[in-house]
Amino acid sequence: MSSSFTATDGNAYEHHMGRWSQRLAEPFLDFAKLPGGKRVLDVGCGTGSLTLALMRRSGFDHVLGLDIAPAYVAHAKGRTDDPRVTFEVGDACAVRFPNASFDAVLSLLMLHFVPRAPAAVAEMRRVARPGAVAAAAVWDARGGVVSHRIFVDTAAALDPSADALRAKHCTRPMTRPGELTAAWQAAGFREVREAALTVRMDYADFDDFWSPYDGGQGPSADYVTALDPASRDRLRDGLRRAYLDGEPDGRRSYAATAWAVHGIAPD
Repeated sequence: MSSSFTATDGNAYEHHMGRWSQRLAEPFLDFAKLPGGKRVLDVGCGTGSLTLALMRRSGFDHVLGLDIAPAYVAHAKGRTDDPRVTFEVGDACAVRFPNASFDAVLSLLMLHFVPRAPAAVAEMRRVARPGAVAAAAVWDARGGVVSHRIFVDTAAALDPSADALRAKHCTRPMTRPGELTAAWQAAGFREVREAALTVRMDYADFDDFWSPYDGGQGPSADYVTALDPASRDRLRDGLRRAYLDGEPDGRRSYAATAWAVHGIAPD
């Protein structure tokens, strides 16, 4: 299996993480500095946020979004009728295209959910043409996404079994400083550089904060779904107190930082 992310409902994913993927896509593309090109591959496209952000920019003839989740690919297809865009189901660790097929290869918020992440990076390198840009970004899982730390720390404080959830969340591959750089260098990319990109996750109220965890998409939602009703209510109450943080319910804004890497495919 080339993904550890439960991915069954495109609408639920949009509420859970897609809205923040859209927000991160723009600074990520600014960082990637793509020179333009005929063909771009978006590996792990999810519901299409990066692909659609890319097509709002000029200089690209065709962008192909690839994702292992049929539900997400179907959702992405419903977001655009641009003839320059194609979405299809595929495995990041076994991309179907020949060597040197793309002028740029990108990945946003995917590699840290791939158990064999080096294999996915190697595939990105394989399908990139000489001189092509290859860039990726993943959340800084240990300390960069405040809302996720609120969730896993509260869960672990209430339920010792949630220590495993927190440990897995904080130690995912590619999520710590330098890990993306090391992976890019190991794959043979040149002129490798890494940066931190920060956006804000804005919530209308506590229900807006809680509902993604009750929506069945991703590891944290898997944990919530497995709880008995009393334990789920206890977790919800604990998270509500953490969210309120001494003030009435309402809008909150939390920082979310991702690590990003950029490299050039060698000749």
